Amino acid sequence: MEKTVSPTLSTLLLRNLHDVFGEIDPVRRRAAIDEIFHEDAVFYDPKSGIYRGRDEIDRIAGVIKATHPDFQYQPLSPPEEVGNGGRVRWVSGSPGKPPAYAGTDFMVAHDGKIAAIYLFFDELPN
Repeated sequence: MEKTVSPTLSTLLLRNLHDVFGEIDPVRRRAAIDEIFHEDAVFYDPKSGIYRGRDEIDRIAGVIKATHPDFQYQPLSPPEEVGNGGRVRWVSGSPGKPPAYAGTDFMVAHDGKIAAIYLFFDELPN
């Protein structure tokens, strides 16, 4: 029996940034959500609330992306992993311009998929 290799926590964090919250195409975004999130995953946003399940995560990711379709997420350093948790610090903004905002995503994974992701907004780095 062939063993499937689970993605690393770092891969999940970066795919969440780029393939979910950074993706403008709704079909590609939903495919990524189905691949990397548990069916009952939870996304905690300090500004707008708690989103439970793939459908709600898909909906809020689309809403967020629509507010700034040209913004791109850039990790400030490689993701960090501890046990079944990980985090990545990032900035976001229009290409070629100073970042508009910064944040940290903290994630808990189970069985190679995101079970919960917590968004924290940070001060912009100097």
